[in-house]
Amino acid sequence: MIEKRIAGKITAAEMLQLHIHLAGCSVCKIYQRQSILINKVFVGFENSDFKLDEAFKKILTEKIEKEINKN
Repeated sequence: MIEKRIAGKITAAEMLQLHIHLAGCSVCKIYQRQSILINKVFVGFENSDFKLDEAFKKILTEKIEKEINKN
């Protein structure tokens, strides 16, 4: 609901639920602050502005597959 609120797509009932939840959940309060900050930092950038280097993608994919195969 925090992300929906930031995007402006939250209903009044969800806003009330979120407000009540945030009153007692310090972890979600921190998450909300971080999410707002991240959104402020990246305002104005197009998705195409963020691309991973092919070598990094390969390493990351290998690490993910290794972790999946562990379980």
